[in-house]
Amino acid sequence: MQLAIENSIIHQFYSHDDQIGLRLAPEPLSDDEQLHELLEELTTVYTSKPAKGYASFLTEADEAEEVSDFPVLLKQWQAQELEFVDLSQQAAKLLLQQLQNYQMLEAGFLLVTRYQHLTTDYLLVAFLPVKVGVTINPNLAVDRSSQLDISKVQLAARIDLTEWQTDAESQRYISFIKGRAGRKVSDFFLDFLGCTERLDAKSQTKRLVDAVTEFGKQAELAPEQRQSLNAVAYEYCDQQWKQGEDVKVKDLSEHFSQAQPTERSFEEFTQALTQEDKPALDESFPTDRSTLRKLVKFQGQGGGVSVAFDHTQLGERIEYDPETDKLTIHGTPPNLRDQLRRYFGIDS
Repeated sequence: MQLAIENSIIHQFYSHDDQIGLRLAPEPLSDDEQLHELLEELTTVYTSKPAKGYASFLTEADEAEEVSDFPVLLKQWQAQELEFVDLSQQAAKLLLQQLQNYQMLEAGFLLVTRYQHLTTDYLLVAFLPVKVGVTINPNLAVDRSSQLDISKVQLAARIDLTEWQTDAESQRYISFIKGRAGRKVSDFFLDFLGCTERLDAKSQTKRLVDAVTEFGKQAELAPEQRQSLNAVAYEYCDQQWKQGEDVKVKDLSEHFSQAQPTERSFEEFTQALTQEDKPALDESFPTDRSTLRKLVKFQGQGGGVSVAFDHTQLGERIEYDPETDKLTIHGTPPNLRDQLRRYFGIDS
């Protein structure tokens, strides 16, 4: 990924005596090879994170009790009323307040960087965790060492400055890494940025999967034709996800028409959903990769059993009887077979 870096700076958060402290950098980082390597690795990790949320800054209509000053600082910086270093330092102080309010002793580094990719201007804000290890010093003795653990980044958001400036009504010019169960860590980071989640990519992707399935049924396609349609949808959507691009219903419809012509196009089918008061698909939207896999895989778990297999295996190696709710597998995977044979004491 070729990035044109405008400004970058890193501030340090450290813990001492059960307190969190902040060390501010006085000037931006040098635009050198090491910085490019760091940002390319970080943006690659960020892009590859399967679960992302999409947000925009809070407005008066949201009636939030407390709103971070970050959006105000960003506007001042965009209006050239604030220098980049000042923006980053004040942002770091806001993050420090959040860490103190939530009593979180998070040691690491806050990276703020502005860069361009293709024709889009971005501001990336990321909290970089640190991992401790050992190294060999010049005296050939073992020393403790610490380094950035980029692969474990969980607190990061990317603001599409171009979209924010050109489309103030947009609901998703901020993307962020979503946390897991419970009160998500990402919620705390969104509070710091003064934004809220607007678009649930997981829900949109589930609607897409359901729409593709229903489209195949209403078109009265044979099972193998529906499997082929699902595969086309998955290949297109996965490629868009890898490139960080939205899925466009019109483009997907054209892919379907080429692979499996039907009397009514997929685009017309989705438009009819709105008229029938069913959950509609947006014309374009980002996808959730884990949900996309449902297009080509059956999977489920419960009662101590977990099963997953490709759609193409149904009716081949795998049979399902809906009357008895029985799943029959012909030929177990080699690693599972080996485990079972060892368990029963059967010689290979």
